[in-house]
Amino acid sequence: MIAAGPFELIELALKNLPYLPIRLVSLFGAYVMKLWISSRAFATYLFETIQWTYKPPYRWPLILTHMEYIGNQSLMILIGGAVAIGAVFGLQIGAVFSVFQAESMLGGITGKALCQELGPLVTTVLITGRAGAAMTAEIATMKVNEQVDAMEAMAVDPISYLVMPRFVAALVIMPLLCCVFIFVGIIGAYLAGSLLFNVDEGTFMSKISQLIETKDLWRGISKSFAFSGLMTTICCHFGLKASGGAKGVGNATTNAVVSTLLAVLGVDVVITYFQMIW
Repeated sequence: MIAAGPFELIELALKNLPYLPIRLVSLFGAYVMKLWISSRAFATYLFETIQWTYKPPYRWPLILTHMEYIGNQSLMILIGGAVAIGAVFGLQIGAVFSVFQAESMLGGITGKALCQELGPLVTTVLITGRAGAAMTAEIATMKVNEQVDAMEAMAVDPISYLVMPRFVAALVIMPLLCCVFIFVGIIGAYLAGSLLFNVDEGTFMSKISQLIETKDLWRGISKSFAFSGLMTTICCHFGLKASGGAKGVGNATTNAVVSTLLAVLGVDVVITYFQMIW
């Protein structure tokens, strides 16, 4: 007889409950229990990942390889997205400010928004769609092909070999990508302002220097640092939990991207709140 897991026992108990109110309460309780079990498992996995960042072996060749993949190979996508976001935001801001004859503020407002919010958030969305999905698909394929099990049989910790190098690489490279996005986004906003609203270059730069402070840039960099850790841990976690062949790989990749974006948005609200009160 095969021992049933906690989820199977919950589902079996629900089938034997006759009354609707009791079933509804039980369904809610089952959801809370599943959420608690999943949260504990993820917290343990995250703690192990952080532990492996300062425990040997450090796997520098793998870290550099993933830095090149996450950073260098995503650079053109990031630059294209930054130009588009900066130009669109400049168009929207310029159209509103032109009503009050305040087009000169376009540079400062756009730069502040890019530094504090748009830079780290859009950078994370773009990198998650490219590198994060690839992380999940690669690890999930190894999982369903039993390569991860073979790794454990050879006394190699999958978190140390598969997760930690990606985690460290993202922590290092994502803040740099965020800075690139902010710089290129400001260029896109300048192009929109100068071509459509006749904003002078000197005025554009002077408003940036007046409105943007060093702490604005550091707020964006700190957000990108937190988002990079979320992205890698969530995407790799779904990859390691994948099962069910090719369909399981697809489901893991989809769930990883959606969960990462939702988690990033939630954490973004929390970080922004504390940045504002501090």
